[in-house]
Amino acid sequence: MAERIDVTAPGGGYPILIERGLLAGMNKRAAEFGLDKRVAVITNETLAPIYGEALCDALPDAHLIVMPDGEQYKTLNTVANLYQQMVAAHLDRKSTVVALGGGVVGDTAGFAAATYMRGVRLAQMPTSLLSMVDSSVGGKVGVDLPEGKNLVGAFKQPDLVLIDPNVLYTLPPREWRCGLGEVIKHGLLADPDLLDMLSPSQSTAPDTAQLVRRAVQVKVDIVEQDPFEQSVRAHLNLGHTFAHAFERVTHYQMPHGEAVAAGLVAAAWLSARLGLCDTDLVGMVEAKVAGVGLPVRLGGLNPDQLWAAMATDKKWQSGHARFVLLKDVGQPTIVEDVPKEDVIAVLESIR
Repeated sequence: MAERIDVTAPGGGYPILIERGLLAGMNKRAAEFGLDKRVAVITNETLAPIYGEALCDALPDAHLIVMPDGEQYKTLNTVANLYQQMVAAHLDRKSTVVALGGGVVGDTAGFAAATYMRGVRLAQMPTSLLSMVDSSVGGKVGVDLPEGKNLVGAFKQPDLVLIDPNVLYTLPPREWRCGLGEVIKHGLLADPDLLDMLSPSQSTAPDTAQLVRRAVQVKVDIVEQDPFEQSVRAHLNLGHTFAHAFERVTHYQMPHGEAVAAGLVAAAWLSARLGLCDTDLVGMVEAKVAGVGLPVRLGGLNPDQLWAAMATDKKWQSGHARFVLLKDVGQPTIVEDVPKEDVIAVLESIR
C-alpha cells in the first residue's frame, strides 16, 4: 500500500511517496513523476549495476552518471566531475537530476542539481534506510571540506522523493543498522513509538515501510516549522556534533550511522552530566543503541582530538560550543557554551 506525505516548503511543496515496488514499476510511471523528459540518474559505482542501469532503461530519455562510492568522495572535486558529465549529457534547465543512492549520493548530486545552471529539477530516490528517513527529506544538500563535514552546501528542496522499501532487502546488514541510528534519533526527538518498534520485546521484526513512514514524518514535522534551520530544525542535530567529530578523526572510516549512534550516547551522557536529565534516560539510550547492534563506545578515539575536530563544526557559533541535548524523550534542548572539561569527561567515560 502506498503512503504519501505532502511537505510544505518554501517556493512550493513536494510529495514523498513510500511504496513497495516503486523502482521496478518506473517504466509505467515516468510521466506521472515528471521523468519522461531528459533525466540524469546520478548514482555510485556500487548501485549502478544493481539499480542505476535498470532505472535508466525504464525512463525514456535518461543518462547514467556514476560517482565513486564513499564519504571520502563527497567533495567539490566530485561535484566538478558531475558538472562535466551533466554538460556532456546535454542537461538543460528543464532537465531533472535523479539522486539514486544513500546520503552521500543524495547530498552530492543534490548540490550539483542546486548549482548546475543555477538550479535544475531534483528527484531524490534514497536506497539506504539512513537516507530514506533523514537526508533525502528537508532540502539540505552539500559536500565536505578537509576542515569539516558539510561545510559547503545549499538549501535545495527536492521536487519529489520516491522511496521504495523493497530496495532495503539488498542493503548489507551494517548499512541497515546505520539507518537505525537515525531512526532512534527521531524516536528520541518526537516519537517514542518508534523506539518501541525497535524493542527486543517485539515478537516480530518491524514493518520497514511503517518504520520509514514514522521516521520520515518526524523530520517532515520539524522541517516544515523551520525550513532554513533558524530554530527547532537544529534539534535534528541531536548527537551530530559528536558524530561529525568521530567521522572526521577516523577519516570517515566510521560510517555516519554508527557515528550518530555513538553520538546519541555521548549526548545523553552530557545531558546527564549537565543536570538536564537523570541517568535512567542514559541507560535507555544505550540500551536502544546496543540493542540494534550499534556502538555505544568510541573504541579508543582520543578525546582531545575529537574536541579539536568539533571546533570547525558548522553548528557551533562564533567559536562557542553548541550541543543539542535531551531533558527527556521528546524534550530536546540546545545548550551553548558547554565547558570543554565536561565534553572531555564524557568522551573519556565512553572511550
